[in-house]
Amino acid sequence: MQTRNKFFDDMSQLMTNAMGVAQGAKDEAETAMKSLMDRWLADRDFVTREEFDAVRAMAQKAREENEALKARIEALEAGSKAG
Repeated sequence: MQTRNKFFDDMSQLMTNAMGVAQGAKDEAETAMKSLMDRWLADRDFVTREEFDAVRAMAQKAREENEALKARIEALEAGSKAG
């Protein structure tokens, strides 16, 4: 009876170790895949979301400044035609 319990204890320990090894392999595979994807994306010159948002904000500000300058020029032109 004692050998049977030892057998199950050993099998349980073996399965626990195997699960640990499998988890470690899964983590390594995920890390390797993430690294591969990061390199692939970097090679394609894709921009990050933060970079995209920053450029979009700059473009919006430039459009607003252009509209303000356009209105100012129109007002100056209207003033010079009236005078």
